[in-house]
Amino acid sequence: MLYFSRWKTLAIILTALVVCLCAVPNFFPEAQVKTWPLWAQRHLVLGLDLQGGSHLLLEVDASAVKKDKIDQVRDDVRRVLRENKIVYTGLAARTDYAEVRITKESDLPTALTKLRELSQPLGGLLGSSGQRSLEVSDAGGGLIRLNVPPAAITDHVRKAVEQSIQIVERRVNELGTVEPLIQRQGQDRIVVQVPGLGDPSRLIKLLGETAKMDFRMVDATVSPDQAVAGSIPPDSELLPSTEAGRPPEVIKKQVLVSGGDLIDAQPGFDQRTGEPIVSFKFNTSGSRKFAQATLENVGQRFAIVLDNKVISAPVIREPITGGSGQISGSFTVQSANDLAILLRAGALPAPLKVIEQRTVGPGLGQDSIQKGELAAYVGSILVIVFMLLTYRLFGVFANIAVAINVAMIFGILSLLNATLTLPGIAGIVLTVGIAVDSNVLIYERIREELRGGRSAINAIDAGFRRALSTILDSNITTFIAAAVLFFIGTGPVRGFAVTLGIGIITTVFTAFTLTALIVAAWVRWKRPQTVPI
Repeated sequence: MLYFSRWKTLAIILTALVVCLCAVPNFFPEAQVKTWPLWAQRHLVLGLDLQGGSHLLLEVDASAVKKDKIDQVRDDVRRVLRENKIVYTGLAARTDYAEVRITKESDLPTALTKLRELSQPLGGLLGSSGQRSLEVSDAGGGLIRLNVPPAAITDHVRKAVEQSIQIVERRVNELGTVEPLIQRQGQDRIVVQVPGLGDPSRLIKLLGETAKMDFRMVDATVSPDQAVAGSIPPDSELLPSTEAGRPPEVIKKQVLVSGGDLIDAQPGFDQRTGEPIVSFKFNTSGSRKFAQATLENVGQRFAIVLDNKVISAPVIREPITGGSGQISGSFTVQSANDLAILLRAGALPAPLKVIEQRTVGPGLGQDSIQKGELAAYVGSILVIVFMLLTYRLFGVFANIAVAINVAMIFGILSLLNATLTLPGIAGIVLTVGIAVDSNVLIYERIREELRGGRSAINAIDAGFRRALSTILDSNITTFIAAAVLFFIGTGPVRGFAVTLGIGIITTVFTAFTLTALIVAAWVRWKRPQTVPI
């Protein structure tokens, strides 16, 4: 254990040095760090409890998820019956179910068979509960009722929450914030924590927009005044405009191209007028559908609809075959940028309601930092003094290794751009104790070997070698506990688990390589006959 080749010595020193250097950016102002190369800009990010920020609790609108599901069932019924050339009437989406009346009694068995194919087992391929996504029943008189059971609604809410988390994360990250924490809470809620964000009003506005955009035709057969009076065709609807003072438009319900076909959206300026606009680009499928729609409707108006509001309704002058276009309409620079963010991130599957909103001030964060630093300093000083009084020179070796150990922890956290929270600081303080514990085991083992009659060098070598298995067992069990906390815990608990897990890895490295290297160098230099321990 006390023999280190030149290459092994060099590898240990370089590893410790490089990892410790990764913590250097934390000691410089952020403005200065941003002028460095990208690979050198990694640093620790202070969590919400340390630097302040915004905390939001969002709730997915389960009633909207249910309505969308029933509307989808209605549209699927229309598609299936048309594909099989079955004549029907009275197709409607009710509060809890969809229904349709088959005109010819002879078509009823075929209609039931085809519509029951829409029902799928819940849980996909792994679904084994026997519950299905749709209950299709014959209500008599040619009426077919399609009911969505509560289990299916719950499943759709769960999927909506999972999808919403991904979209919320993309929207928050587009704002340029650092290390937001976004996670599920309960069945239908999402927690959003954004460190450093003092005014969450813009974030709330972005998260409150469903951003469901589609392209539809304007119904020219009915004027807005007639629609307001109640004369609206069944396949059209009256939608308001996003611009103040602009009258509503009668828009056909049929969607020509969905916003789901968008692959990019960027803010910009109109080259002719200089007004802010949003340029968009479709995928292959969207480009084909958009080209077909504009080819068939040259000279007519089509509407760009966002969350059931008309952004603009220009006239199609010529077919648009390039798969891209632009949206204009009284935008400011920020509103154009926000719309581009929404479209790039994708549409939320259901509206989100802000249930709780808190702003953590930087004063509270600064107080937390000071108390955390005080606890870390006091704990570290007590450990250093204990090691010096108990093990004298070997205590100095242990303290040097612990200091490098802590520096390596900060280096690895910086390399990962990890977020440091108060529980994370607690994990680092605990790691100091664990690191010293490893040295204590080694030194006590050396004392036992000395009492057994071994020479100084043999006792030191045997102490390191025989303490190895005990220290590994101890650290592995602690690492398993940290891993369980990481995968099961949330928020601050995971932060504690990360710092503890990294600390265990660096502890094993410093205890069995760095401390041993320092002791081996001392042995070669002094050739001791006794051990000052």
